[in-house]
Amino acid sequence: MSYQALYRVWRPRVFADLVGQTHITQTLQNAIAEKKFSHAYLFSGPRGTGKTSAAKILAQTINCEQAPTREPCNKCSACLGILDGSISDVIEIDAASNTSVDDIRDIRETIKYAPSSVPYKVYIIDEVHMISVNAFNALLKTLEEPPEHVVFILATTEPHKIPLTIISRCQRFDFKPIGNKVIVDRMQEIIKTEEIEVNQDALEAIALAAEGGMRDALSLLDQAISYSDEKVVLEDVLAVTGGVSQSILTEMIEVLHKQEVTEALRLFEHMIENGKDPSRFVFDIIYFLRDILFYKTSSELEDILDTAIIDEQFKEISQTIDSKWISDAIMMFNDCQQQIKWTNSPKIFIEITLLSIANQAKETSNLQVQAPQSTRKVDSVEIKELMKKVNDLEKQINERKEEPQVQKRPKREPARNKQSSFHVPHEQIYKVLKEAKKEALQTTANNWEGFLTQLKRAHAPAHATIIDSKPVAASDDVLIVAFKYEIHCSLFLDHKDMVESILEDALGNALKIIPIPEVAWQQVRSDYISNYEPDDQATEKKAQEEAISPLIEEARKLVGDELLEIKE
Repeated sequence: MSYQALYRVWRPRVFADLVGQTHITQTLQNAIAEKKFSHAYLFSGPRGTGKTSAAKILAQTINCEQAPTREPCNKCSACLGILDGSISDVIEIDAASNTSVDDIRDIRETIKYAPSSVPYKVYIIDEVHMISVNAFNALLKTLEEPPEHVVFILATTEPHKIPLTIISRCQRFDFKPIGNKVIVDRMQEIIKTEEIEVNQDALEAIALAAEGGMRDALSLLDQAISYSDEKVVLEDVLAVTGGVSQSILTEMIEVLHKQEVTEALRLFEHMIENGKDPSRFVFDIIYFLRDILFYKTSSELEDILDTAIIDEQFKEISQTIDSKWISDAIMMFNDCQQQIKWTNSPKIFIEITLLSIANQAKETSNLQVQAPQSTRKVDSVEIKELMKKVNDLEKQINERKEEPQVQKRPKREPARNKQSSFHVPHEQIYKVLKEAKKEALQTTANNWEGFLTQLKRAHAPAHATIIDSKPVAASDDVLIVAFKYEIHCSLFLDHKDMVESILEDALGNALKIIPIPEVAWQQVRSDYISNYEPDDQATEKKAQEEAISPLIEEARKLVGDELLEIKE
């Protein structure tokens, strides 16, 4: 028999195997035992958290020969038939390859026939968000009033793409990411049964890399077992995942704190040469610095440390480095993590960040050295000179007060370029402006309010970040959105994928969104017009905008965006 991957061998067969999802399994077990289960369920959540497994266990439990029961027996003909796929009354459908209206119509035609082998006919539709809008509409009536012998189970990783009319007809269960400790405990059970030797720190590194997915954890464990010789150790896991060991992270933090710039860059270059992922390095060092800060704050927080192993070296570095340095380093690495999302050369940005952290330590040290020199004793001659200047200034102020006040027109101060913490991708924006189309922007602007309304219903936090914004330029596949507040640009990046998917539903066209603060947008646009557009074309465009924009803004105030339609 051919080898089977661990995640297939150890796929949950009963509700008790669905670790980390007690809030779901207990609800389902109680409903099944009391014969009060629903005709339609929606299972949503991240990948590898047990959605499809829960659907199959639910199908087994309601059709088990021992029903009503809280767990499938996995011994009767019904349970075994559902497990091996020989019972045709439990149908698994991959929505990614069955997206059309005809596929849904086939379901509508077959559900009216009674099951042949078990009490209930169960339809498990995986990645249901992939089916088309028309297919959803065709499913509505069937989902609302199916025959008594039919149960629908819809599974998805992107519930915001499912129409609210579908969601309202289902009982929704949200699967949450599984905690690292739960993943480690489950893997310990598996390696004990499989008689495999794995170090505890290796298991913890796998759990961290899995990011809450049990299936990902078992896949990484499988890879580490294949990579190792006899016993799986931390180095094997780091080699498979591209992670960085605690000793290297500790050495990096020490040389940065000691302002040894050359050594820090050499150490980073050595990591890259050994095949470490630059982005993974930033991820690991942020979490490691976080653990140092927590442990430094209180040793009682040891239980919530994510990556750190409490050894003598860790304790020493926790005592040596002050909290402010750690906090500043975390913020700078976090900014670096944001910047490398927009570049194909993350290595350069990381090197600049390492230089900045080390140089910041040097500047702080220099200030501390110079401070005592500035506190030297001032002699009496200098005091007399200072007193004379103070008296002269007071005299000039009194004379000006006595002069008649003439109202002067205030001078307009030149705009100051405030240093922005948000990284603006200038080259990408220039490319969009070069390919920008007025029709594309107009179409987006006309549908913007409807898109915001749809986003608010789907995800209120994402809506809160983008509500004070407006589309300012668009090409066929990219949209530039100007945000009133700079902080919203950074917060928007956490919801970027979801917002783009909802915008695609609203427009019928996939657009990648580039956020930019309003102040920065005015500057970038002016620079583009000055440097890239011919003078006559730029003058004509500016004149058109100055003539049309006030009229459009006034109309928008009177009737609102929903009733406003802009035509040539």
